[in-house]
Amino acid sequence: MVERTGIRFRYVAGEGETTGTLATDAARVALDSAGLTPQDIDLIVLATATPDQTFPSTATKVQAALGINDCVAFDVAAVCSGFLYAVSVAESMIRAGSANRALVIGAETFSRLLDWEDRTTCVLFGDGAGAIVLGAEEDGRGVLATRLHADGRHNQLLYVDGGPSTTGTVGKLRMKGREVFRHAVVNLAAVMEEALGAAGLASSEVDWVVPHQANARILDATAKKLGLAPEKVVVTVDQHANTSAASVPLALDTAVRDGRIKRGDIVVLEAMGGGFTWGASVVRY
Repeated sequence: MVERTGIRFRYVAGEGETTGTLATDAARVALDSAGLTPQDIDLIVLATATPDQTFPSTATKVQAALGINDCVAFDVAAVCSGFLYAVSVAESMIRAGSANRALVIGAETFSRLLDWEDRTTCVLFGDGAGAIVLGAEEDGRGVLATRLHADGRHNQLLYVDGGPSTTGTVGKLRMKGREVFRHAVVNLAAVMEEALGAAGLASSEVDWVVPHQANARILDATAKKLGLAPEKVVVTVDQHANTSAASVPLALDTAVRDGRIKRGDIVVLEAMGGGFTWGASVVRY
């Protein structure tokens, strides 16, 4: 498992823990790091493929748990790319004047979607949550450019075989790993170049790449395709496994806390997930 995926540890949510409770914990940590209170937030966008309920959104459960009486709160479903989709939605709403400060969360309990008899998938995924605060401050920091894509023709390569309107069940995760690997390397390299071009930057100006933590081999192959030094890529797949929409914010948090990512650094966030969906954001931290 370590040799083929790079995964050494992962977290599996325990009794009483849900996507909502993990998301709430991550939100509190993000607020504390930003020096803010829940009442400073007027938008919550939560990316998840494993909501607590079919409805209402898990974002509203986080809102209630934080004690926020009224703010815009909703979920975004784009699987492993969900956090980047959520960042884009929140940033657009802030730019449009619909919000001033947003909590953007990626949270998953993928262990509850796994077929534990299928070793091609059950060894790859973990549970977790990460969050950031986006604000409207004019200080030169924030999202410089984002590019998102989707191609539904590849549904059968990575999907869950259930749903309310099809089987009436939650279903289990199914994946054709070799085909996903091939698409991931090509799509991620292309979208990172696209986002950097939109930001007017070259890959040589990137301080850090914070990728979706799907597989160590995908991270290595993507970095080589872009000509990026391996030491510029934040790798936490060994600690967390694949946590879907939580992967990017968890990796970002790790690199900020250990001092690698500093104020003013140019950071590229990137991910690809079922659908297929994929995207990249260039940010000045």
